[in-house]
Amino acid sequence: MVSAVEMAVNPKKRVFLALVLFSAIVTAVLLFFVWKVTYLGFEAISQFLPTAFGFLVFGAIFFLFAGELAIVLAILGMPLPKVLYFWSWKAINFLFPFAVGLGRILNIPREKVEQSFVAVNNALVKQHHVKVPSNRLLILTPHCLQLDTCPRKITRNIENCRQCGGCCVGGLLGLCHKYHMHFVVATGGTLARQMVAKARPKAIIAVACERDLTSGIQDVFPIPVIAIFNERPFGPCFNTRVSIDKVEEAIRLLSEDLPEDASA
Repeated sequence: MVSAVEMAVNPKKRVFLALVLFSAIVTAVLLFFVWKVTYLGFEAISQFLPTAFGFLVFGAIFFLFAGELAIVLAILGMPLPKVLYFWSWKAINFLFPFAVGLGRILNIPREKVEQSFVAVNNALVKQHHVKVPSNRLLILTPHCLQLDTCPRKITRNIENCRQCGGCCVGGLLGLCHKYHMHFVVATGGTLARQMVAKARPKAIIAVACERDLTSGIQDVFPIPVIAIFNERPFGPCFNTRVSIDKVEEAIRLLSEDLPEDASA
């Protein structure tokens, strides 16, 4: 059996795209059916109501399929205006629960759907060529990256980390100093949202498990997020790790003003 970590190494964007497309088709059929069922009732009230409701129904259907098309075009490298980027994300967020439910019916693990969602998200951010000042970049990680035996309290002040090398937090703090950016560690989703609101970043590099990354990306939209899966050699939420090289690669992708010694 393939583990979650192994699946996360190279998640397939087509899994989520296929589920979203099928969800859009099912939703469109249901909307059309609702319009047909209510047609006579609306017509009895006013001859204009069926037409007006029909415009709403077909507008919603157009929104869903245009969003899906915009996602595919962006992933293929086609330049898209910001309005279509925003539109595609609205469609994704609306259809995501349907895609998860459909995946359950088709016996596709939720983690695999979430991994594919993250891959689609990262592809959209990269194709959108997001660039922000380094001091408006935020690294956001879960508390489980810290070694469980470490006595240092870092959730309120990351500078309490002594960079001993016992866990990945020290390496991430080193990147924070090198690139003059923000770095926070959160113990849960509520605290993470509070820290994002306080830091007011223009872009985020998030490290977490599939579930937290998926919900976090949707929570902070329209702030662009590059999401990186954590590594869980000891199981979930305990002494997890992350590739420092992947985080630095994301920083270099998003930062518009890298320091001269950034390659050092």
